[in-house]
Amino acid sequence: MATGEYKTMTTAEIREDFLSFFESKGCKRYESSSLIPEDPSLLLANAGMNQFKEYYQGTKTMREIGATSCQKCLRTNDIENIGDARHLSFFEMLGNFSFGGYTKAQAIAWAWEFITSPAHLGLPKDRLYVTVFTDDDEACELWQQQGVALDHISRLGEEDNFWAAGPTGPCGPCSEIYFDQGPSFEGEKPGDDGDRYLEFWNLVFTQFDRQEDGSMPELPHRNIDTGMGLERMAAIMQHEGSNYEGDVLRSLIGVGEELSHKTYHSSERVDTSLRILADHARAVTFMIGDGILPGNEGRGYVLRRLLRRAIYHGRLMGIEGSFLTKYSAEVMRLMAQVYPQLLQNKALIEGIISAEEQRFTATLDAGEQALKDELAHLDAGSVLPGEVAFKLHDTYGFPIDLTREIALGLGHDVDMDTFEKLMEDQRSRARAQATRDAWGTSNSVWAKLSDSHEMTTFVGYDHNTLDGAHVVALVVDGASVDKVQANTRVEVVLDATPFYGERGGQVGDTGYLSNESVKLRVENTLHREGELLSHECVLEQGTLAVGDTLNCAIDVHRRECIRRNHTATHLLDAALIKVLGDHVSQAGSLVAPDRLRFDFTHFEALTPAQIAQVEQLVNDEIFAAEPMVTRIMSREEAKNSGAIQLFEDMYGDDVRVVSTGTSDHPYSRELCGGTHARNTADIGCFKIISETSVGSNVRRLEALTSLGYIDYMKTREDELSQIACLLKCRPQDVVSRVEALKDEKNALEKKVKEALTGSSSQKVSSALENALDLGDYKVVLAHLEGVSGKDLRSVWDGIHQRLGEKSACVLLSATADKVQLLAAATQAAVDAGFNAGALIKNIAPCVDGRGGGRPVMAQAGGNRVEGINDALALAKQLLTTK
Repeated sequence: MATGEYKTMTTAEIREDFLSFFESKGCKRYESSSLIPEDPSLLLANAGMNQFKEYYQGTKTMREIGATSCQKCLRTNDIENIGDARHLSFFEMLGNFSFGGYTKAQAIAWAWEFITSPAHLGLPKDRLYVTVFTDDDEACELWQQQGVALDHISRLGEEDNFWAAGPTGPCGPCSEIYFDQGPSFEGEKPGDDGDRYLEFWNLVFTQFDRQEDGSMPELPHRNIDTGMGLERMAAIMQHEGSNYEGDVLRSLIGVGEELSHKTYHSSERVDTSLRILADHARAVTFMIGDGILPGNEGRGYVLRRLLRRAIYHGRLMGIEGSFLTKYSAEVMRLMAQVYPQLLQNKALIEGIISAEEQRFTATLDAGEQALKDELAHLDAGSVLPGEVAFKLHDTYGFPIDLTREIALGLGHDVDMDTFEKLMEDQRSRARAQATRDAWGTSNSVWAKLSDSHEMTTFVGYDHNTLDGAHVVALVVDGASVDKVQANTRVEVVLDATPFYGERGGQVGDTGYLSNESVKLRVENTLHREGELLSHECVLEQGTLAVGDTLNCAIDVHRRECIRRNHTATHLLDAALIKVLGDHVSQAGSLVAPDRLRFDFTHFEALTPAQIAQVEQLVNDEIFAAEPMVTRIMSREEAKNSGAIQLFEDMYGDDVRVVSTGTSDHPYSRELCGGTHARNTADIGCFKIISETSVGSNVRRLEALTSLGYIDYMKTREDELSQIACLLKCRPQDVVSRVEALKDEKNALEKKVKEALTGSSSQKVSSALENALDLGDYKVVLAHLEGVSGKDLRSVWDGIHQRLGEKSACVLLSATADKVQLLAAATQAAVDAGFNAGALIKNIAPCVDGRGGGRPVMAQAGGNRVEGINDALALAKQLLTTK
């Protein structure tokens, strides 16, 4: 490509120039939203317009004429193509958006101004082409008004240049802008498959509302949604023909070159792996930075798949050991100024990447070997059976995409039809199991009931009892019934209840439902479909029918304990963030009456000092006696207030926010639907009793409060008293008494050892009596039972002390099924002809061992105990013969 026709710009310069340009036109600049979208229908943020969905729907409005942003996006629907010159998983999308604020004509004029003005991109106009929808004469005329010649305008059909939200609803024509990369690339016109005409900007004009009859009346106001791929524009502005040649990705490719000692553009295979490593490393760094953790489904699976694919291609490139953190460090260096959460979560990113690398490397070793063993038995070009691929996936956790890559690399296809069938059979079994709960109730029953009944009204925040609740449904053995008799297990649905249904980690309430003739013991309360609350009961007396009224009474004592533990969980969450960092987020919890359990993201065990610090922070807040304040507010208000929320949870437009204290900066503030203490002082005290790992980069703390803490301390006190009794001391003297016993034990062990191996020991005395006199020195040859290899040296010290400066030894000892050999001598004995190294080398084979050393001392080990006598006999023969 010719250079000099237009200027060169870095990725950072293009990003800032774009955003500043549209700000100057009156658009409000928005920061990129998280890769975890607020829209629950999306798995990952995949377009710039995601965060503006409510504005397009008209449920929100803004004062400005529009918005502009650089949105981080992630798409993996074409992951198999990543590694070519074009496809990316993670990318940045520059966009400008209008929700009726500016016109189609302005959008086109501004796009052309930004692209061609020397003050901005300054691209040569003769190398720019545009496409419009077949029937969009308006867009065609608008482009001509900007000076675009007709021979640079193409009309494309609905597949290429028309956007629709679905079969019906908002839709409209698109207009795309292309850059001619020159005749060295394939392609004859914009829209071809070749890379000569590179599409870099898409303008979507959402102006119609498609009806079921196919008609398309105009929307009340027209919307504009544009997108320009930053990586693609960087390649153009840096006079390169590939996304991977831009400064950011090329720098990451350089990391791979350094690690692998291979050169980019040396071969297609090397290029593919280097591109995959660069792309995937950037993607996983951003995903973890936004709070996504490796898992087996959803976003976690996408992350794990990208991580593992990168690790595998690192192996293909010959990179040994852990290496991905070197990539993440480079991503942070290049991009943290724009995305500061990368540095804020640096420790989490590096910890999770390292842990996942170690785990998958072990998986790769086992799975790859098993796969290659299977492939070795196949004829050339034959297909790997789907059953084998499924076994590798199911047994080793070996990803199917890696199975295919390895198999194809060795000339074998994979029977994917059979593999997919086996996978679907497994999913079906899982779904069948999931459709029944612990009570054996079919979920389909609740789907029908939710269609015909209003949600259960929960009054338990303020009331422990409720009189006159109406029975709206009864479920027995997975079927809806009208009436039940005594001694029946039944699920009861009421129109209103004070019983809290299990949710968000908090267990369900227990208690009683009753009237004058009926009594039911409530064993649990659950949330069902459609916000119906199910009371899992045993009907102890009477007959109950739909339409009856019941009086409700929860187990108040149990509920109060649950309240305290739930509030303590919030305080614990806040304390962990303060001690460990902002990367900590809840990964699961249990709030029960007797204890609390909290799972959270962290990549290493907590130290005793950290645990103590967390405990202190929570107890300080308890002793501060802060009130617990509950407010109902909009989601936006809650988010702006800094309230912690779980992205995976579903929240309505209005949310319940629970805070510690009444200040503007509370110790804890979270979105929560559970029941809580009225004041932190109600908790009494807080004690962590366990810290463990429960999965990849997830830790678990278990803790006690109030009555649970008292019971725990009483048990520990009783145990301490028992120990003191056994030690015959006061409880306060237990530590000093144990230390004294430890010293006594060490002293006794020393005496026993000296008795066994010292100069006065019976074993040494016996061996000395049979010492071999060779004239110039004496040598002891002995078989000592049960002496360790280390202690053989102590035996030699004893021999040396008794025999003096003209002495040597050959000692063998057997412990279990191992043999230890030692030959040693004084310098005088060596001068007289003794050579410990040569002697050991000769006799070690008798015990299937090997060894050696210096003339003054040599050792060996073996595993043939029955060869000890032969070794001693050979040693004696060698010594006397010499």
